[in-house]
Amino acid sequence: MIRVAVLALALGLPAAALAQVAEPDDFRMDDYRAPVPPTLAGATVVGPEAAHVLWQSGQVAFVDVLPRAPKPPNLPVGTIWRDKPRFSIPGAIWLPNVGYGAIAEVTHAYFRAGLDKATRGDLAHPVLFFCLEDCWMSWNAAKRALDYGYTTVYWFPEGTDGWAFLDYPLTQVEAEPGEPVAQ
Repeated sequence: MIRVAVLALALGLPAAALAQVAEPDDFRMDDYRAPVPPTLAGATVVGPEAAHVLWQSGQVAFVDVLPRAPKPPNLPVGTIWRDKPRFSIPGAIWLPNVGYGAIAEVTHAYFRAGLDKATRGDLAHPVLFFCLEDCWMSWNAAKRALDYGYTTVYWFPEGTDGWAFLDYPLTQVEAEPGEPVAQ
């Protein structure tokens, strides 16, 4: 809420002009980099400080869901393609492309397998989802995990942007093997 007030002040607007986003009934289907709601029914929303405490405890599985752009299909022969490196929270598992509003069955399977690995198959194991600030991918992924039956779900809306802002450590991570092609 402080960030909203600061942003409003910086833009010369009253804070009410930047109204909060309402939590939708279903998954967000488009415009994934946009302001997110302050809530997610069934999940606990945490800020950077609380996420850091959970990370330090070593008892919570951290799941990064930042999407990865696919390799363009019509690159000239001989073009070298390098995926953009992902710097994430140390110890997090990176499951790209699982936060879209509608995902293919192969993506559901990839997501479930990643969650199973991160939680050792325990639906009660605490799991925290994040991406970047104002990224609906983490909101969708956390909502989907709740639908899968996970009972202790944390959502960290500021993601690695909020984490880095407080100078918490980041490390380069690789996506979990078996990643489906982006939606």
